Amino acid sequence: MDKLLSTPRRLVLALVAAGAIGAAGAGLVSGMHHSAQASTPVAAATATAASAAAPVPTVGMPDFAAITRANAPAVVNISVVGDARAMQMRGDDSADDGDSGAGPQIDPNDPFFEFFRRFGLPGIPGMQGGQAQPRDTPARGEGSGFIVSSDGLILTNAHVVYGAKEVSVKLNDRREFQAKVLGLDPKTDVAVLRIQAKDLPVVKLGNTKDLQVGEWVLAIGAPFGFENSVTAGVVSAKGRSLPDDSLVPFLQTDVAINPGNSGGPLFNARGEVVGINSQIYTRSGGYQGVSFAIPIELASQIQQQIVAHGKVEHARLGVAVQEVNQGFADSFGLSAPEGALVSSVQDGSPAAKAGLQPGDVVQTVDGQRIVSSGDLPAYVGLRQPGDKLQLQVWRQGKAVQLTATLANADDGKTQKAAKAEAEKGKLGLALRPLTPQEQQQVGVQGGLLIGQVSGPAAQAGVAPGDVLLSINNQAVNSVEAVQTAMAKVGKTVALLVMRGGDKIFVPVHLG
Repeated sequence: MDKLLSTPRRLVLALVAAGAIGAAGAGLVSGMHHSAQASTPVAAATATAASAAAPVPTVGMPDFAAITRANAPAVVNISVVGDARAMQMRGDDSADDGDSGAGPQIDPNDPFFEFFRRFGLPGIPGMQGGQAQPRDTPARGEGSGFIVSSDGLILTNAHVVYGAKEVSVKLNDRREFQAKVLGLDPKTDVAVLRIQAKDLPVVKLGNTKDLQVGEWVLAIGAPFGFENSVTAGVVSAKGRSLPDDSLVPFLQTDVAINPGNSGGPLFNARGEVVGINSQIYTRSGGYQGVSFAIPIELASQIQQQIVAHGKVEHARLGVAVQEVNQGFADSFGLSAPEGALVSSVQDGSPAAKAGLQPGDVVQTVDGQRIVSSGDLPAYVGLRQPGDKLQLQVWRQGKAVQLTATLANADDGKTQKAAKAEAEKGKLGLALRPLTPQEQQQVGVQGGLLIGQVSGPAAQAGVAPGDVLLSINNQAVNSVEAVQTAMAKVGKTVALLVMRGGDKIFVPVHLG
């Protein structure tokens, strides 16, 4: 069940998935080996220079056919039937509901509301899509999945089965089963199904730790309903954080992914599953060379929680972070533009109790380097409530060691805090006061640095790195001042921001 998503000022995020591929392996062959001996001083110098550079191995093509033969039997096609409203809420472009394309309004209390709001689905306030309500008639859609245990356990995307009243699974040998949804997790887009069958073929699970950028990967799925389609490409990047996403450190590939592929497995060259194909970036709504997969370690962790408890618990640290650019690195005295700059800390959160402060730069967590800001929430997303994190932060020119005990992201206090934060932050801005050095550099007194931008502010063109000076001509020098000013505004607010040395007014429609 694939989703096509769009926003007016950035790439369109379409949730789709890829298929499954084989499990047999095909190895990488390496070559390049220098054995010639130098017989002259010139030759010896040349040999020394050559040996100083690391040799580039030659790599043989994986046996795609063998991988497919071994694994295709464990890849399944998933068909769902649900009401048109729920499936359009999911943004499933493959749903056959006969609607003209106008999207519905999704209930803000729906567990998928935040998931879909971030990615810009039709029908979510402030995003593209009409206001018409679809007919309450059955709708159908398709996706992909793969068998992970011989007694019928299947992994797929949460959005594939969200809102479905009936879920059917078709095996590679054409047998069909009714499936039960054991559970789904909107925050990671992972779902677990079960069918009543025995002695089923299964895939072999690998890991992303050993996966390298540039390695071959393959996928099998049902793009546009074409079952058992195989596509291949390479790993483009690891640990990729998508806009506004806070949990999944995605694998980026150039494997062709299209509607109907959602939930299918991504295989490495040894025929091991390393991810679940989930999303693409596109300007057209179709594949354009950039696709994303959920790491299999994260998916397996979600699977274990769902099978054991029927639900998933996520950990929470309670901070908003932004990138450390060269300007910040110079201002803070950092040796390199790395780490996660803390822009705000939730009151009463684990971060607050640990002593984290706005302006801190998180450099390591449990000894692991935090290079980009997305590394921190991705690491927290893999941990459990109650886990302790050892943090090294950079504060006022020196390293400080802190310990934080993670809380449950879904407890009542967290939900109330999140609601309060949403009310306070209806502009969609993560803000922090400028340091004295930053004020001197920018040439202003007061003001707030804009970190992350989403919602109405993002649609109006406000960008990270802008400095917020006033709201409706009322100067703001603190987050509290912003809250006070926002309490008096109507449906439109005028922001004065400084960008590149220029002051400009930006009208923001709050809706």
